Amino acid sequence: MPRGDKSKYTDKQKRQEQHIEEGYEKRGVSNDEAERRAWATVNATHHGGEKHGGGGYGKSEDHSPERKGGHSESHAERSRAAKKGWETRRKNED
Repeated sequence: MPRGDKSKYTDKQKRQEQHIEEGYEKRGVSNDEAERRAWATVNATHHGGEKHGGGGYGKSEDHSPERKGGHSESHAERSRAAKKGWETRRKNED
């Protein structure tokens, strides 16, 4: 099996890769880099492709890599927005 062959991945893993890749591309990452990052995330989650023997043996899935990143605004921006909302609600109570 040549390096980079994706035949051992399940349909679910391939769908996840596509979805993750689309997310990176929406944020302006190049196609090649988005694909590389997406497969890295799938590998980190599932520990590689399907294993011989099947049946889901081995380590369980680790979903923490899927939760990393993707934060569109900084802590300061979220805090500012929360304070603004609080001020608006307070003014509208009267």
